[in-house]
Amino acid sequence: MAHVDAGKTSLTERLLYAAGVIDVVGSVDDGSTQTDSLALERQRGITIKTAVATFAIDELRVNLIDTPGHPDFIAEVERALGVLDGAVLVISAVEGVQAQTRVLMRTLQRLCIPTLIFVNKLDRAGALYEGVLRQIAQKLTSRIVPMGEAADLGTAAAAFKPIVQDDVLLDVLTEHDDDLLQRYVDGAPLALHDVLAQQTRRALVHPVYFGSAITGAGTDALTDGIRDLLPRARSTGGPLDGTVFKVERGPAGEKIAMYGSSTVRRPFATASGTATATARSRPCRRTATATRATASAPGRSANSGACPTSGSATRSPTPTTRQQPDTSRRGSPHRPWRPWSRRAARPTRATCASRSPSSPSRTR
Repeated sequence: MAHVDAGKTSLTERLLYAAGVIDVVGSVDDGSTQTDSLALERQRGITIKTAVATFAIDELRVNLIDTPGHPDFIAEVERALGVLDGAVLVISAVEGVQAQTRVLMRTLQRLCIPTLIFVNKLDRAGALYEGVLRQIAQKLTSRIVPMGEAADLGTAAAAFKPIVQDDVLLDVLTEHDDDLLQRYVDGAPLALHDVLAQQTRRALVHPVYFGSAITGAGTDALTDGIRDLLPRARSTGGPLDGTVFKVERGPAGEKIAMYGSSTVRRPFATASGTATATARSRPCRRTATATRATASAPGRSANSGACPTSGSATRSPTPTTRQQPDTSRRGSPHRPWRPWSRRAARPTRATCASRSPSSPSRTR
């Protein structure tokens, strides 16, 4: 997922090509991509609906969901968030962090979804490395780990070298792991890659990769990160349990339901994995009473304005002051309902038919 025109669909094509699913990398400009199946998608060059593609990384089977980036189709993204085990947030190396990128990152953090960041379009003129990292740290999150270095930016020979500096990695990981800091002080051996995988699966840190979906630079490192850092779905051996996030029509007009079951713990998920809806406690409009402070009139008791209880209080006399409008039928206490009798009388059909031909008629 990403902002529009960041290169999500092109990255999907490159991952499918690297896995051997397709023989030729499709182009968004030519309308030959696998996930853009609508005629309007191929004509406009944007993703309108979510699409699912499957590929394998060694023994791991990956179900990839290509989501739209335009904010007008954010509902498609929201439906897919409930079934994700992990996400890859794509950022353009030229435009940097954009408006929709910030919205998506806040949503991923709120749902505690493990996220990898892929900075795309290193081969375009104006691509940045340090500048994009600075924008990510300032506008998205400071808990990032650069997984390598970029070279020859802005040229067709742009490359990504997967080199992780241990001192940078140690500074980020020790912020969330006191045991790792204690082992470092004691001089014990440190398994930094294992700790990085654990904290990434808990959505505590976010590894950052650089590359280009057009030339294929950096996609191999991203594939290794998907395999080693993101959590894997595990079968519990019980009955089939999942969430349907998309229903579409097949070639013959049949309905195809796409479902998934995420292993990430959501705030609304129960221990058994089934989502339950809790009834919100809100006041009932029929039983709610509004208490108004009224001035005591002569001959009126002090408790005349209180709500009467059964068998204890007597009915208060009719007040001589101005009576409050009855809002129990329609409208709200702030804007009471005005009956038609208070407005100008409208002519009915019988009145219009009973008019004599000589009577003047009004035209609108």
